[in-house]
This record gives sequence, C-alpha cells and structure tokens, in this order.
Amino acid sequence: MTRNSSNGTMLEKAVVLLDVFIPSGGPFRLTELAARAGFSKSTTSRLVGSLVELGLLERGESGYHLGGRLFELGSLVPRRRDLREAALPFLQDLFEATRATVHLGVREGHEVVYVERIHGHDSLALPSRIGGTLPLTCTGVGKALLAFSPPELADEVLATRLPRLTRYSVTDPARLRTALEQAQVAGLAYEEQEAAEGVSCIAAPVFGAGGKAVAALSVAVPRAGFHPARLAPAVRTAALGLSRTLRGGM
Repeated sequence: MTRNSSNGTMLEKAVVLLDVFIPSGGPFRLTELAARAGFSKSTTSRLVGSLVELGLLERGESGYHLGGRLFELGSLVPRRRDLREAALPFLQDLFEATRATVHLGVREGHEVVYVERIHGHDSLALPSRIGGTLPLTCTGVGKALLAFSPPELADEVLATRLPRLTRYSVTDPARLRTALEQAQVAGLAYEEQEAAEGVSCIAAPVFGAGGKAVAALSVAVPRAGFHPARLAPAVRTAALGLSRTLRGGM
C-alpha cells in the first residue's frame, strides 16, 4: 500500500500511482491501481492516461506496467550509472570465473536495490531484478551492506520485525547479529535459501573513498552446488578490484 495523496497535486498523485508498482512492477488493472493508490476510478483513469501518453506507463493484455521511458531515465541517474559502468568489468570476470548469476546492489533504507544482474547458466527462480528491491536481511548483498554499514543502522534494522521471504529467512535478531559479526570478520556474507528456496549466495562489500561500503556484489547458485570455498576467492577478488577502482576516483 502506498501513501495516500488524495489532496495533493496531480504530480504528487502521479508519484503515488507509480509507487504502486513497487516492488513487483505490475501489471495492474485500472481498478487495482485505484484501490492500491486510494484514488477514485475516474482520477486514476485520468492519471493513467497521461502517464501512458508520456511513456511512463504502458498498457498490455494483463493491465498496466511501467513504461520504457522510466527505464531510460533511471539508467541516467549519475550515482548508479557510474557505479554500474565501473563494476561491469569485474562482474563479467566474476561471471566467467563462476558461470553463476552475479548481482551488484546498493543500499536504500532497509532494502537493497539491484543495480546490475548477469544471468548464470543455471535456470534459477530468483526474486532479484535490475531496479528491484529486497530486504537487506534476506539477501547476501544486503547482509554484506548491512555488516559494513554504521553500527546504528544494524541496531535500527534489528529492532524492527525482520521480514520473511522463505521458511529459511532469518527472523531472529540475535541470530542475524551473529551472522553480521561473522561477515565482518570474514569479509564475506552468506545467504542460504533466505530469498528463494533452492538458492544460496555468497557476497562481499565494495568500498569507496573513505572506506565506506557503497555497494556489494554476489554470486547466486543452486543450493546443491553451493561450495563457498570455491566461490569465495572469486567473489573477494571482484569486490577488491572494484573497491580499488572506486577509491581511485570513479
């Protein structure tokens, strides 16, 4: 459910309507959009018509979904664009070394936003997608970011109700804190079937100027083929290489 902006400007209402598409991306029918945004059907219809004309929404057989214009604009956001361009060579090297699905993510609030993803040779049903978000606590990338963020952030996250994406998601704050402490010591974070059953992940933080964790990258593999000792060197090497590049003045 998004924030209700029934008394706001048309621009504010348009933003509320677009927020409905987070995190699934749709599609939604007009009645669904109206209900989720808290608008009347007539107001929603006018807004949707304008957004379609602008290319911000598109209409398909199953309903409305986000338009290509939004992807074009989003790809031009300087911070993410520059990070992605700097990271791609290292992500490609990591993919070549593992032949597994590779992710790059950044933190926004209590969530990880996926900036890039390279599909592996295994057919994995993953909830991650470029531009999409998942809880920090249920993903390898998120745990790596959380472990190397200021301590007060971890305290804040652990004080909330921890989300559950699968039956394996860690919802016990004490257990999660232990996992974060272990990640700090090892320089690697692990996630085992916590975001998608049958999939495990190993991740490492990426540091920018001043030693701040600005991103994290990971490899996701089928649970049966999860061998951390084999994957860890490649993940660590990619993260270190990208960190050196960022510290050198991206």
